[in-house]
Amino acid sequence: MIPCDLLAVTSREWRSDRRAVFERDGYTCCNCSSVGGEGEPTTVRTQPVGDIPLNGTVHTSSLVTVCSRCFTLLQGGEIDTETAVDNAELFRIARRATRKQGEAIADVASFASLVTSLPVELNEGRDPADEYCKTRRDVLLALAVVETHLERIETVPTETLDQSVIASLSAFSGQATALHREIREIVTLCETVATGLGRCHGCFEPIESADSTCQSCRLDARSLTEWRQSDSTDAVAFDRLFAEINERLQHSGETTEALTDRTTELAAALLDE
Repeated sequence: MIPCDLLAVTSREWRSDRRAVFERDGYTCCNCSSVGGEGEPTTVRTQPVGDIPLNGTVHTSSLVTVCSRCFTLLQGGEIDTETAVDNAELFRIARRATRKQGEAIADVASFASLVTSLPVELNEGRDPADEYCKTRRDVLLALAVVETHLERIETVPTETLDQSVIASLSAFSGQATALHREIREIVTLCETVATGLGRCHGCFEPIESADSTCQSCRLDARSLTEWRQSDSTDAVAFDRLFAEINERLQHSGETTEALTDRTTELAAALLDE
């Protein structure tokens, strides 16, 4: 397991620990799987995902390896608000968004499955920190990529588009945004499970209390107020929390089906042009 040291943005320690992130990820882009590194044609970068401290440092548990192209995408460098796109390109953008949302759905389902097993894992003396951090990074990176695609769709100039395309595009965008929001809410619930077990929701290191800041990665703990037992104890109602996660997953499946319909309608509108 790579030490969860803090990464100082402008120090030799930053460069050293950044290399540790590359080694952890096999110098492979966590988004497109292209391989980079010294002597390779692809340059790799580190990209933060999820919550990060506002000042100065980023924890290795919130950093992923990405290639230069995906880094540019995640920084919004590929978003052009001026140039019009043709129907084929517009559909490619929408299709990339839905494909990545499909990956995010699969990743969040894996994350949910993992966190519901955490009480047993910890009780039996196993340490799932590596698996927890990686699974969390996977879903958060997928969501970050989806956001860039949705932002691109939002900025598409519509002056030259047919009204039927505009209407279909708006319906698609609204449904995709709703699904994106639902997935993020599920991630937050999953992270809340970690907090309830006395672990940081980012790096999974032990935390002193549910209202404290993690001493390792500087993230504030998720709120447990809504998930306390109704009796006078301070225990977390994990059964209720797990049930909520499962219900949200089921609802996201329904939203995904609705998004598929909106995608089909958008494709029809574009092909009719």
